[in-house]
Amino acid sequence: MGTVFSIAVRDPGPGTAEAVRRIVQRLHRIDAVFSTYRPDSDISRLGRGELALEDCDPEVRTVLAACREVTAETDGYFTERPGGRLDPSGWVKGWAIEEAARLLRAAGARHFCVNGGGDVQTSGGPWRIGIAHPGRPGLLAAVLAGSDLAVATSGTAERGAHILDPHTGRPADGLASLTLVGAPGTGIARTDAWATAAFAMGPDRALAWAARQPGVEALAVLPHGPKRWTAGLPGHLPPSGPADWQPATAY
Repeated sequence: MGTVFSIAVRDPGPGTAEAVRRIVQRLHRIDAVFSTYRPDSDISRLGRGELALEDCDPEVRTVLAACREVTAETDGYFTERPGGRLDPSGWVKGWAIEEAARLLRAAGARHFCVNGGGDVQTSGGPWRIGIAHPGRPGLLAAVLAGSDLAVATSGTAERGAHILDPHTGRPADGLASLTLVGAPGTGIARTDAWATAAFAMGPDRALAWAARQPGVEALAVLPHGPKRWTAGLPGHLPPSGPADWQPATAY
């Protein structure tokens, strides 16, 4: 799907190598069905009208239903048809990370990190997760720390202004990046989809929306570098984090 996955396992066991092999197979299968980069994928053929939904892989129906749920949860700021083209990648990448995590757990792993294109699901911990600075290549905007984390970032650093506001059809340009830390028990699929939607909202609406979601925290980096965050975000910083990370605004 045009991205890279990496896996770190702190407690490898006899079944870990086989689990990783199965993960690779699973990711290739997800890519074959859902990649918009592949003209022969089910999702590409469905989008062109060459394949009926009932003839697609059964997981296509499940994914599109999940996308519609996120659309309702985000006041229409998430869509599986950005720019009018069928593309549920905003859900699929995070879901693929969850699938990898599921297979690791089934193999007995309890302390691991799965990174898909910069979006991260951890198990056990603690883990430290660096958030790339969108305007300063090679530097970090923040470091988050904790256990059992789901952390997703949407932004312009890698692909430019590629996230569209579904309400206007225009590229969202109010933020340089938006990072969400999911609530306990919230998987990376929903956290990643929410991050995409929140980025499209712009800074004020995004932070206010995130603050209304129980247990969810957000870090916004504005186009010229200033940072804003929800009140609970400093709780995800390492103990040695900067002392000035106090709530900038009450959302």
